Amino acid sequence: MAINREIVNAINENRKMYPILAISGPRQSGKTTMLKKHFPEYQYLSLENIDARNFLANDPKGFFEKYDKFCIFDEAQRAPELFSYLQTKVDEDKIMGQYILSGSQNFHLMKSITQSLAGRVAILKLFPLDFNELKSENLLEKEYVKAMLKGFYPAIYDRNIPSKNFYNSYIQTYVERDITDLVNIQNLRSFRMFLGLCAARAGQLLNLNNLATDCGISQPTAKSWLSALESSYIVFLLQPLHNNFNKRIIKTPKLYFYDTGLLCHLLKIKDENQIIQNAFKGNLFENMIVAEYAKQNYHQNNFDEFWFWRDASGHEVDLIRQDDFKYNVIEIKSTKTIMHDLFKGITYFEALAKENVKSKTLIYAGLENEKRTAADVLSWYDLNLK
Repeated sequence: MAINREIVNAINENRKMYPILAISGPRQSGKTTMLKKHFPEYQYLSLENIDARNFLANDPKGFFEKYDKFCIFDEAQRAPELFSYLQTKVDEDKIMGQYILSGSQNFHLMKSITQSLAGRVAILKLFPLDFNELKSENLLEKEYVKAMLKGFYPAIYDRNIPSKNFYNSYIQTYVERDITDLVNIQNLRSFRMFLGLCAARAGQLLNLNNLATDCGISQPTAKSWLSALESSYIVFLLQPLHNNFNKRIIKTPKLYFYDTGLLCHLLKIKDENQIIQNAFKGNLFENMIVAEYAKQNYHQNNFDEFWFWRDASGHEVDLIRQDDFKYNVIEIKSTKTIMHDLFKGITYFEALAKENVKSKTLIYAGLENEKRTAADVLSWYDLNLK
């Protein structure tokens, strides 16, 4: 059974306003399943199919006679020539929601869109399942360690594929193939080491020079590989808030993975106890929460911006969301016990930002929510941007 996806609401809104919609996101995030389920009135064509690409290349007139309107072109980045034809077609027809494109390589898809379709396309992103989507089917584990280890890719839930089987195949079939499509990797073993070293740095400040040295590659190579992982929606960087409040601040981004199941697999974590007893537990929990904010933000098409803040003395707030030029301040802790010391980062930041703080939230590993003077205490399970 395919789980309903929140992004459908945003697609329906945008197809009233734009002739083309582009849905990007990592492979296996459910794009094809979602589009086929919710838009059955659209013809579907996968451009992974070489015959489909040859049809377009050899007979574009016949191609667009067959796929005249209300069509889904999957893996659209595989046919770069498609985009200039679409530009002419939608400009002539002036039909809203005429085509839906999907793709799993952000770099190639966005390059083609910006060259040919600027102003004609709404861009949305579908990631692995978010908490709200799983809770709608009563599928979100109540213990965060179980949810974290299981991961959030739809096939794990729709087809009951064991996580270890899914992620082992996913890395070999999709991650390595997509990365080699984007950059020239001559030594796959070095890239696998690089991927593992990135996993070991999840939730931490990214020092690209150290990462390159530890992997035995050059800094430009590390930068290129990291960019490819970002374009394939495996990792993302959280930038620091540059408002310094007259303090020396850290200007280095932090590294996160979009999916904690993949992250745990790369770290060779096989059961919940390995998470609970791991000194890395706090980073894993932080990664899950920051990624959840990112997923819900995209799925609800909110356009919110997120940062973290840290000064040179080590004072830090894990996540900041700006709203009406004010700050929603979020601290993330992997404990199930609420102690006064957990609020110190929020309290310190509030003393600097003063009236510019709109809300204060502590997200923790327990299941009870409560109001505290220092901040609202929110269970990870109830995280919801709505």
